[in-house]
Amino acid sequence: MDFLATFLAQLKQTSPLEAIAVLFGMASVLLANRNNVALYPTGIISTAIYIYLMGKPTVGLYAEAMLNVYYFVMSVYGWWRWYEHHENESARAISHNTRRDWGITVAIVAIGWLALYLLLSNFTNSNVPALDAFVSATACAGMWLLAKHKIENWILLNISNAIAIPLQIYKGIPFTAFLTLFLFIVAIFGYFKWKKLYRSQHAA
Repeated sequence: MDFLATFLAQLKQTSPLEAIAVLFGMASVLLANRNNVALYPTGIISTAIYIYLMGKPTVGLYAEAMLNVYYFVMSVYGWWRWYEHHENESARAISHNTRRDWGITVAIVAIGWLALYLLLSNFTNSNVPALDAFVSATACAGMWLLAKHKIENWILLNISNAIAIPLQIYKGIPFTAFLTLFLFIVAIFGYFKWKKLYRSQHAA
């Protein structure tokens, strides 16, 4: 009952700007599931709003604001990369990670985790710096893979989501946890959807 009451209270307190950010964020994930280029402009709108919202002194989630700056940059990069060779289908083709891709992915997670952990531990009052840092580091790696149209992006994003859900509940933000659960489910479908698209692209 306490969980439901908190959820309903947070829902009522949601600002119009936050609601817009959530809607565009959900749209971006659904469009990514379909490998649709519109995932990037919708993601740009959502992250731009969240940079402002999370960076407000009344909210003070500065690490989240920085993460959304990264999301914003990667969305711009992904959108540019999509159209860089607009006549070249391989620029938009879905592919699997190469050994080099995996090496870069692991490096992003490891370096990002350590850097964010040290930042949160030394310059914020976070009581969950290790988990918070890991959620952000794996999300960064997932976004990099998404920009490169790698199937494994869904795996990294869902590692981040799986840890973020209980962390958000612990932090007393069940509405955000519910949205993350939605993203987790969409990412599962996205993974299998992209595998199907990959097979169709490489059919004899």
